[in-house]
Amino acid sequence: MREAGTLAAGMLAEGLDTHYKTSVSDVVSAADHAAEALVVERLTALRPDDGLVGEEGAARPGDRTWFIDPVDGTYNFLSGLPYWCSAIGLIDHDGPLLGAVYYPARDELWVGGRDRPTTLNGVPVATLTDEPLERVSVATYLHPRNLRDEPRVASWRSAVGAAATVRMLGSASVDLAGVATGRIGVFLQANLHPWDWFPGAALVIGAGGAAEVVEIDGNRWQVAGNARSVAETVAALRQGG
Repeated sequence: MREAGTLAAGMLAEGLDTHYKTSVSDVVSAADHAAEALVVERLTALRPDDGLVGEEGAARPGDRTWFIDPVDGTYNFLSGLPYWCSAIGLIDHDGPLLGAVYYPARDELWVGGRDRPTTLNGVPVATLTDEPLERVSVATYLHPRNLRDEPRVASWRSAVGAAATVRMLGSASVDLAGVATGRIGVFLQANLHPWDWFPGAALVIGAGGAAEVVEIDGNRWQVAGNARSVAETVAALRQGG
């Protein structure tokens, strides 16, 4: 992932062609496509029997599947906000197995998962310990168009209102890597794409935390953090729903 992130950063410095997908905040650039192609090439050479799914369209079936997000936080990336990453996650029939997230702004590479304790630049991160939700931060996001979804807003408000503070930073995988490292207490978002969830969820699991998906009022909430805070977040979501 370090090579993919470095490629994207270099292309940004040289200037990029961009276009919008579903909204002004849902944007894609030539760097997204180039970084995804690089990762697909490496996986095809090293893991030819594995499946893969890329945000920019790469797809191949397999018993295990790699989910690729070549530039997570593209709006930040193109706006000059240094909060974006390149991420990849591997799942099997039991869920998240392995994740890798590279954060170019700080040259930080996280790797870890179910059977591999999470490391940051090769150094093991501290095991997450239980803390109450009221004492930790929540990294989250709620798109303006979803403010009319009253059940979603009610659940979201209940959960974030129980936390110590809230951050909206713009890259789910960097947020989740921050949770795995203890910089952020809980990650909370609804209806994420799999490439936005699996890489960081694996890192949190590899750090001894919990990563859960719960259905409430038609919304699929993804929550990760230390086990106590996650349980309290889920309870608050249900209470608000």
